[in-house]
Amino acid sequence: MSAQSIIAVYNLASQSDINSGQDWYARALTFADNLASLYNINPLTIVAVIASLSPRNRWERNMQDAESLCKVYANGGNLEDLMSVKCCTFTPNKAKAVRILTDKVTDRAELLSILKGPKLQEFFNCIAGDCDDVCIDGHAYSVWLGERITLANVPSIGKKLRQSIKADYQTAAKALGLDSYVLQAITWVCWKRIHGV
Repeated sequence: MSAQSIIAVYNLASQSDINSGQDWYARALTFADNLASLYNINPLTIVAVIASLSPRNRWERNMQDAESLCKVYANGGNLEDLMSVKCCTFTPNKAKAVRILTDKVTDRAELLSILKGPKLQEFFNCIAGDCDDVCIDGHAYSVWLGERITLANVPSIGKKLRQSIKADYQTAAKALGLDSYVLQAITWVCWKRIHGV
């Protein structure tokens, strides 16, 4: 449960893990920018939609869900149309994404306020390019703990614990000469490969 646990997982990363993690968030932002151009929606709005839809949603499906909502919205879909779009996340999370689109929210502070949960806010920040933030999800927690905990068994991560985990990622990143969010992404990719999740 320390920066050393995180560095230990980083040391298990293959070159492919490193390559994938190194620009993971930059690729996510490029995806958001492409949707923004395609559907004439503010890029930060799209990033918030992606973050909203992320809980318990595989990344490939998260992108698909975000595009489906944006497409319906851009084609004049109303609240009811958007809520009927099938998304692989919890209904309250889909409702946040729909609200962000229908209210045309573009202000960063307002988007963060709607996202509310720390994991959603961290994911938003990382995709938006905040290289010092760290997205603490179940996999990031397991990496920090140094043992695999299934997502269903990850405890609620309170404010104090979250700050401690984040500080350890930042310490490890500094020791490795990496941005915090890059280290988190590399270890996330590595962890998922090692454990087949």
